[in-house]
Amino acid sequence: MDLYTTGWAMATMMAEAQMVVGLRCLGLAGVWAVAPGETQRMVSEKAPVFAQAGQDAWAKALSGARPDEVMAAWLRPISRKTHANSVRLAKRGPKFR
Repeated sequence: MDLYTTGWAMATMMAEAQMVVGLRCLGLAGVWAVAPGETQRMVSEKAPVFAQAGQDAWAKALSGARPDEVMAAWLRPISRKTHANSVRLAKRGPKFR
């Protein structure tokens, strides 16, 4: 992975993360249909994902990888989670009373 590809992956992850935040805010406001445990989920999912990202990045760095490869290793678990969350939340749709 080169720097351009890593940058594009970072931008994609950030856009999906913003979408997740927006959909969760709409869910908290009662406008978007979310699962009952979504509030707990949005708090509890972060620590394991960031721990995995740090572990992957350190392993890559200690193996002598280039900086863009270390960044890509750090980004991979976070991107998987943000993508999965954006797809899952987008499927729920607006809440009609």
